[in-house]
Amino acid sequence: MNTQDLEFFVHESSYVDEGVEIGKGCKIWHFCHLMGPSTLGEGCNLGQNVVISPQVILGRNVKVQNNVSIYTGVHCEDDVFLGPSMVFTNVYNPRSSVSRKDEFRTTWVKKGVTIGANATIVCGIEIGQYAFIGAGAVVNRNVPDFALIVGNPGRQIGWMSKNGTRLLFDENGEAICNESNERYFMNEGIVQTEKN
Repeated sequence: MNTQDLEFFVHESSYVDEGVEIGKGCKIWHFCHLMGPSTLGEGCNLGQNVVISPQVILGRNVKVQNNVSIYTGVHCEDDVFLGPSMVFTNVYNPRSSVSRKDEFRTTWVKKGVTIGANATIVCGIEIGQYAFIGAGAVVNRNVPDFALIVGNPGRQIGWMSKNGTRLLFDENGEAICNESNERYFMNEGIVQTEKN
C-alpha cells in the first residue's frame, strides 16, 4: 500500500485488505494485518504484530500495543488502551474439529477502558467505561464503569478515575481523583461523575 498521499501511516511490512476504513492520523506499525471490512477511528495507534479481524470496530484514539489480535465481534469505543499481548476470545467453547464461526460472541469495550498486559477477555461480555483491567487478569463477566479488576478469575478490588488513579470513597459515597480533582459519586454500587 502506498501511503504517501494518505492521512495515516502504514508501515511497509503491514497488510491492509480491501474494505478497511482507516481514520485520519492513525499509525499502523510493523507486521500488522488488517482484514476487511473493519474500521479504525481517527488517531488510533497499532503496535507491532497486531491483527484486526473482519467486522472489528475501533473508536477514536484507541492504542493497541504489540502482539494483540482483535477478533470478529470485538467493539472498542474511544480512548481504549489494549496492553501488550492481551487476548480477546470470540468463541466460548472452541474445538478444532467443530466449526463455530456462526457462534461468535460480541464483546463491548466502552470508552476509556484500560486492559493491562497479558490480560484475557472471555467473549460475550461488556467492560464498562473507564474500567481498569490489571495485567494478567482473566475477565469472564461484565465489568461495571470505573471498576478495578485483577486476578484469575477476575475480581473487583476497587475503583479507578478517568485519569487511571485509585478512587477512595468516603462514608458519604464521594471520592476525588488525585490528579484531576474531579469528583466521583457512588450510589447503590454504581459510580458516576455527577451526583444524582
